[in-house]
Amino acid sequence: MPALVLLGAQWGDEGKGKATDLLGGSVDYVVRYQGGNNAGHTVVVGDQKYALHLLPSGILSPGCTPVIGNGVVVDPAVLLSELSGLNERGVDTSKLMISGNAHLITPYHTTLDKVTERFLGKRKIGTTGRGIGPSYADKINRVGIRVQDIFDESILRQKVEAALDMKNQVLAKLYNRRAIAVDQVVEELLGYADELRGFVADTTLVLNNAIDEGKVVLFEGGQGTLLDVDHGTYPFVTSSNPTAGGACTGAGVGPTKISRVIGILKAYTTRVGAGPFPTELHDEDGDKLRTIGGERGVTTGRDRRCGWFDAVIARYATRVNGLTDFFLTKLDVLTGWERIPVCVAYEIDGKRVEELPYSQTDFHHAKPVYEMLPGWTEDISKAKTFDDLPKNAQRYVQALEEMSGAPISAIGVGPGRDETIQINSFL
Repeated sequence: MPALVLLGAQWGDEGKGKATDLLGGSVDYVVRYQGGNNAGHTVVVGDQKYALHLLPSGILSPGCTPVIGNGVVVDPAVLLSELSGLNERGVDTSKLMISGNAHLITPYHTTLDKVTERFLGKRKIGTTGRGIGPSYADKINRVGIRVQDIFDESILRQKVEAALDMKNQVLAKLYNRRAIAVDQVVEELLGYADELRGFVADTTLVLNNAIDEGKVVLFEGGQGTLLDVDHGTYPFVTSSNPTAGGACTGAGVGPTKISRVIGILKAYTTRVGAGPFPTELHDEDGDKLRTIGGERGVTTGRDRRCGWFDAVIARYATRVNGLTDFFLTKLDVLTGWERIPVCVAYEIDGKRVEELPYSQTDFHHAKPVYEMLPGWTEDISKAKTFDDLPKNAQRYVQALEEMSGAPISAIGVGPGRDETIQINSFL
């Protein structure tokens, strides 16, 4: 059963888009199973760079069918804009499939997201303000709007009325904002029906049939393991499950059909938004990583916080996802350091801790315990095999593999599609 999950093993932004694109030529379906347009993937094809936010990376691979699963929340305006941008650049988007059970992000979701974050002040979570959290909250509260609802005006109106009954009270009385008109929301959502109708399908049925027929299906997570609402650094997390289990619920495929789980690891660590980050650097090294690595969020435009590689987090990702492989990205960014620190454990209240603490308090107080590894100065961007890498770069990769608990099967040595060393096949 060639069904694979590919996900971020840190706080997101690890380079999942490149990894998905690398497999694209061999994959029949690429499926986004959670998140919304708060995720971002950059894929470089030749001299062309594509920034994807909501669409699966497989949309850039001819012959691959991109799928937006039921676990995704969809802003229809953003989706159509992204499709239009790709069409203008000559990318065929006609094969896209969208689950009718995926939930929509409405205008009132984005409004609530922004005013709530401002209201929290210093206690803010660091959301993207794109309505993702409020949409997921409505889904759980059973007052959400699904894609299929825009094809039935009566049902749509009933659901919008039910959702706005309470939300308008909150907007007016708590945030001193104007109430949102039901007619305005209904009219806007109905306006997307004709453009989206041809993409909507029973994706659960399609994907299960594809797997049973021996097709290769790749489930692509947004964000990363440490941003999972259940298994991440709560409350500084996203509102969905980027971990491997989320692929099953977010696409409607049973766990026994998943054959491989690939974690994407950056050769150092980054994070966007608020929350604890034990290896974060506030010095020249941090600035250097940010500059060389181009560490600016694809979706948010915010500078990413940068730090050294954290093996504790990598081991945790291996455990909660059942990782079978790692794809190590951006190894080239570390070229030029004489010595490279790697966090092998934490010190918490004077004690050495080698596994991620379950306590939020402990994690906030965790101090990194570093092991120093020798660096390299040679340009590695042209390396095609593991043996082409400088000895110290090889030792660095081997050390990370041993510390992280799963084999490193591919290494990114540059941003280009062809700047990847494949050690073991993922298929």
